[in-house]
Amino acid sequence: MGEIIKEDIAKIRKLLKDVVGTDSYKSLERLGGLTNHTYHAVLDDGREYVVRIPGEGTEEMIIRSDEKVSTQLACKLDVDAQMLYFGDDGSKVTEYIKDAVTMTPDSLKDPARIHAMAEIYKTIHRCGVNTGVPFDVFDMAATYEKVINDLKVPMFEDYPEQKAKVMAIKAQMDKAVNAPLVPCHNDPLCANWVEGDGRLYLIDWEYAGMNDGMWDVSDISIEAEFGPKEDELILEEYLERKPTVTDKMHFLANKIYVDYLWTLWAKTRVPFSGQDMEDWAVERYARMKENIKAFEAL
Repeated sequence: MGEIIKEDIAKIRKLLKDVVGTDSYKSLERLGGLTNHTYHAVLDDGREYVVRIPGEGTEEMIIRSDEKVSTQLACKLDVDAQMLYFGDDGSKVTEYIKDAVTMTPDSLKDPARIHAMAEIYKTIHRCGVNTGVPFDVFDMAATYEKVINDLKVPMFEDYPEQKAKVMAIKAQMDKAVNAPLVPCHNDPLCANWVEGDGRLYLIDWEYAGMNDGMWDVSDISIEAEFGPKEDELILEEYLERKPTVTDKMHFLANKIYVDYLWTLWAKTRVPFSGQDMEDWAVERYARMKENIKAFEAL
């Protein structure tokens, strides 16, 4: 799926030796991922593992000790592949999901998978655990803004105006909905949903933390490019009832927050990943503005 980075090989061998007892493998495949270097290693004896090497610049954006806490919870709840090792720098070794298939927007529109995603969300959001890991969307946005300014990354000309609209929507919804903070994944890209062993898994908990559960529901709608039919279905499955007008406003507001935050995140990655991240930021920002218009029209 991607080019193996020569500098990673020694790190991979050391991790395999330390964690599973051998540094000898018969195949190594680079897997997908926006920021990290992730590999599927097949050992000489047939055992299979996933090895992650943290990407450049991630130490400024991700608190690895927090990620470890959230990953441990996900493993305990059996919604992710079992973790064998998690290093202080974010290096990680996990069991490989047999016959793993990474999900796509088309595959995640399947009603059975929408049901499975809703069940995973309910398992996480209703587990009753406070991980102590914060995911304050607007505090994070302020942090990303500072990084953007420090790195002198050009910002959209109308950003101050659009930010004011986002904050007005937040003020309105804070009065209308008293959403509890629960453990959330917060970054359910299609690539983070993997099907194997006859079931669905949610992987990669880098951005996990205590948040409004509706964020996760709204985020997968964006990532899987859901239409009205799929939006209605995942809301019904998640809420276990017909969504109200307030539910739908809550859902749309979180779509706006999702694109607001990840637009800023993408901008912070431009100096490291170049035009691809700039294009991603432009796409998210445009969708955010369209959803703001839709919210204002409600």
